[in-house]
Amino acid sequence: MLDVRRLRLLVELSQRGTLTAVAEALSYSPSSVSQQLSQLEKEVGVPLLVQVGRRVQLTPQAQVLVGHAQAVLERLEEAEADVARSLTTVGGTVRIAVFQSAAHAVVPQALTLLAAEHPSLRVEITEREPELALFDVAARDFDLVVAEQYPGYTRPLHPELDRVPLARDAIRLALPPATDAGGRGGAQHRRETTSSGHTLAAASARPWVLEPEGTASREWAEQLCRQAGFEPDVRFETADLMAHIRLIRSGNAVGLLPDLVWAGEAPSVQLVPLPGEPEREVFSSTRQAAARRPAVVAARDALARAAARSGRPDPVT
Repeated sequence: MLDVRRLRLLVELSQRGTLTAVAEALSYSPSSVSQQLSQLEKEVGVPLLVQVGRRVQLTPQAQVLVGHAQAVLERLEEAEADVARSLTTVGGTVRIAVFQSAAHAVVPQALTLLAAEHPSLRVEITEREPELALFDVAARDFDLVVAEQYPGYTRPLHPELDRVPLARDAIRLALPPATDAGGRGGAQHRRETTSSGHTLAAASARPWVLEPEGTASREWAEQLCRQAGFEPDVRFETADLMAHIRLIRSGNAVGLLPDLVWAGEAPSVQLVPLPGEPEREVFSSTRQAAARRPAVVAARDALARAAARSGRPDPVT
């Protein structure tokens, strides 16, 4: 009978691409991974790996075996979930990957709910960019991911993952307070907030703060500005939305902020609705085989209730 642990290594290699990446993910040495896969080749009786330059590639026979191995791992995960469901309490550990504004707005409330309702459950939270986090959940590094999707930008699809909507999060133009630290305000502010249809164009002369290049939020923001007829003057680039707020509040930049960043609290900057009132979708994903696991069900329920309580700040115009 084939060894399940070795089969998992083969699946990991098919997903991660290199022996080194597999070793790092599972806290093994590359030589141990190589030895275990060599042993699997002996068990199967056919070559599974071929050397191509400095890397290895899976043979056609290995690809066939990966398909069966994935099915075996999914059935084992379903078995674990069914056993856990037979218990009267929710326990164990659930590992959740979240993006920054969800970590700020939703996670603290969700943790409070879980601690009160399921004290035996250990919850581990890691901040991750959504695209990487979705891969990590598919690769079993996490049990659940809270991810975001901007209008017109679809995240990579992983057929082994489900997708459950969590919240709709409005995105607004964020401007300094009516009279900011740099003395800018008055007539300029009134021009920028005259109407949602002209807001972006009126703010085109201001310095902008956006998230790093290559992120979905950055690409979406740049497209939005280009549709309004200008290229944003991006002088500040950071993934930290708390830094965005401080730069905008101090009068040094304008930007685009999602409602979740306020965690239901009063905004400290001017928020102006954008044309069409765009929203990003916040959702959770887990492996299909883990969706019925009580710890995952409890975490999703707490996250949904926390998201509902976070509220939507009233835009200041």
